[in-house]
Amino acid sequence: MAKKNFLSDIGSGEVNIVPVMSIDTVQKLNENDLPEILPVLALRNAVLFPSTVMPLTVGREKSIKLVKDAYKSSRIIGAVSQRDVMVEDPRIIDLYETGTLARILKIIEMPDGTITAILQGAKRFSIVEEVSDTPYLYAKVSYLEEIHPKKDDKDMKSLTASLKDTALQIIKLSPSLPQEASFAIRNLEGDEFMINFIASSIEIENPLDKIQLLKESKVKVRAMKLLEMMNRQLEILRLKDDIQQKARSEMDQQQREYFLNNQLRTIQEELGMDESQDFEELRQKAMEQDWPDYAAEAFESELRKLERTNPNSPDYNIQYQYVKLLVELPWNRTTKDNLDLKHAQKVLDKDHFGLETVKERIIEYLAVLKLKGDMKSPILCLYGPPGVGKTSLGKSIARAIGRQYKRISLGGLHDESEIRGHRKTYIGAMPGRIIENIRRAGSSNPVIVLDEIDKISQDFKGDPSYALLEVLDPEQNNTFHDNYLDIDYDLSKVLFITTANNISTIHPALRDRMEMIPVNGYLAEEKESIAKGYLIPKQLEAHGLKKSQLRFSQASVRKVIDEYTRESGVRGLDKQIAKISRVSARKIATGEESKISVTPELVREFLGIPTNIHDMQKGNEAPGVVTGLAWTEMGGEILFVECSISEGKGNLSMTGNLGDVMKESATIAFQYLKAHPSVIGMTTKEIMERDIHIHVPEGAIPKDGPSAGITMVSAMASALGGRMVRSGIAMTGEMTLRGKVLPVGGIKEKILAAKRAGIHTIILSEENRKDIEDIKQVYVEGLSFVYVHDINEVLKYIFG
Repeated sequence: MAKKNFLSDIGSGEVNIVPVMSIDTVQKLNENDLPEILPVLALRNAVLFPSTVMPLTVGREKSIKLVKDAYKSSRIIGAVSQRDVMVEDPRIIDLYETGTLARILKIIEMPDGTITAILQGAKRFSIVEEVSDTPYLYAKVSYLEEIHPKKDDKDMKSLTASLKDTALQIIKLSPSLPQEASFAIRNLEGDEFMINFIASSIEIENPLDKIQLLKESKVKVRAMKLLEMMNRQLEILRLKDDIQQKARSEMDQQQREYFLNNQLRTIQEELGMDESQDFEELRQKAMEQDWPDYAAEAFESELRKLERTNPNSPDYNIQYQYVKLLVELPWNRTTKDNLDLKHAQKVLDKDHFGLETVKERIIEYLAVLKLKGDMKSPILCLYGPPGVGKTSLGKSIARAIGRQYKRISLGGLHDESEIRGHRKTYIGAMPGRIIENIRRAGSSNPVIVLDEIDKISQDFKGDPSYALLEVLDPEQNNTFHDNYLDIDYDLSKVLFITTANNISTIHPALRDRMEMIPVNGYLAEEKESIAKGYLIPKQLEAHGLKKSQLRFSQASVRKVIDEYTRESGVRGLDKQIAKISRVSARKIATGEESKISVTPELVREFLGIPTNIHDMQKGNEAPGVVTGLAWTEMGGEILFVECSISEGKGNLSMTGNLGDVMKESATIAFQYLKAHPSVIGMTTKEIMERDIHIHVPEGAIPKDGPSAGITMVSAMASALGGRMVRSGIAMTGEMTLRGKVLPVGGIKEKILAAKRAGIHTIILSEENRKDIEDIKQVYVEGLSFVYVHDINEVLKYIFG
């Protein structure tokens, strides 16, 4: 049974215990009067200690017969606790080994057939063996002696004092105990009696702990164990008291708020400020929604919660904003696609020059959508140098197919919650950018441009790249989970277009989910066409000028491209045209000119000294100077490698802010020449008597990569042999220690850089031939290519 502090209520058939202190002196039995065989009364959830008196309600037939027979004779029985309270007819094996010899002081027959017996504990015993089980249990017992401490034991005095204090605190905190019990505790006499009295009264969840107390023969040790149990009980009571105090305080506050809210609601109704109007508007919007069943269920649940929330509570606004988001999301609402392929092609061509690969992919998507009627949107990644029109292409695609357009800048994003949102339990929580932009778009199939996806960063708040894995996976994004929304949302209808400059920094798993489409830089001729067809008309309109007021000659546009811009795209060109337009607008507005025709001379007057004077091949006027080609995020660049020789001990030094990979390329080049000196007509000894210094100009700019390998060897060979390389040559390729020339990337960008620099011959690996064949003829016009397998072929060609 469940025992309580000083009072337990037990159902029929169980033992009810009310431990009380006997008013009379405890009658002690003579040693000779202790019977060796005792009738045994099984107790449920109760332990009787020596010297304590307690009433027991007895309901089992065997137990009733035992008590009545004993009361008529010696009144002596053995009281032993059951191991399992569910056993109705226990045997000796079902009882604990230790029990208490008890005297029946009185029995009272109850109307329900049970009897109440008042027992007084006398002496502890341990069961030796079972003697009989009819008509009830008999057992042979062995009595246990108490081991008392010395009379002057100071520790024992401290223990009994602590037991009293702790018992008084328990009485004070326990609501089921009368305060008069404190008086009884204070007047207890005798250490053993006090210990047994408190032990039988304290509430302990595990009955086995009380059995351990009963088994303990050393009174001092029993007192210490009891004190530990009481301290645990005291901590529990204190915790309960704290919880009740807080609950009582909250209830008082809630009642006060309820009363005030009723008054406030009455006042608001009189002033026409009833919140029920807001609820009706939300329900009206919900009726107009075409959403899945789980979203409708979530709305109803959250709206009911909102109606129960106090309008003045901080949680009210949080809950209101969440319910408002549910009804404002478009869910299954979409815009109708314009599947006129000719119209789409016309829009794309009007907005962007070139970019044929991207345009073809969009037209293919529309063609399949037109035939099939339904299709998962592709995930496109447009990558290339800045200013080539990647971001604006997304807007053109949206206009071409008649969808809403939204752009999300991911540059510098480092918090995963920006994508997935915050859990709405947080203060200031809001949905992620994906869900928020879909809400603003008002349709579930917009075109969303994720700009600068290669510039995502990470910190202790998580990595947004991992959150984008779900967004950009066509197999998963139909059940996208936003932390704030907390229910699935279908993103499969959204046409995601991502942009990047350097795809090597994109997470591999994320890159694998996207369809990679390169957007390369423009030739000078293409930039002229873009300037005339797009940029100049745009700037004329932006500055309030008419075509008749400002005209650009072809030569002036070419001068701006060649001398004032250094880029693969046209962003810098657009800025320079804008500057010319501003100066022209000022002259026309002040009456200095009525119309202006821009010539190369006026370009210099308007824009000042040319800024792009170093991106031309300077020629190989001295040994040790070779032109290389490099790829950067800004597009292709030419790279000059300079090598000087001095007397020394075969040391190699490098300058020019070179990265580790580029330094390794220089080391491989030097080691190759030392191992194969005959390729330059020297001996290893002669090479080891010289120091070599490699320098790559523009030292403030970091440089790295393996593609300068053959350029390094060529520069060293030229310097060591004192021979100049042919003019008009540039080269790119990685070299192995065996002299093999390996392919490199960024070929198209490097070709554009070579054409800008006036180079006519490019040396590269034989394995790059396929890259050249894949490039349109207009890009390679005027260039010749020399394909090589090893460095010997390179040296043979450059030295004639």
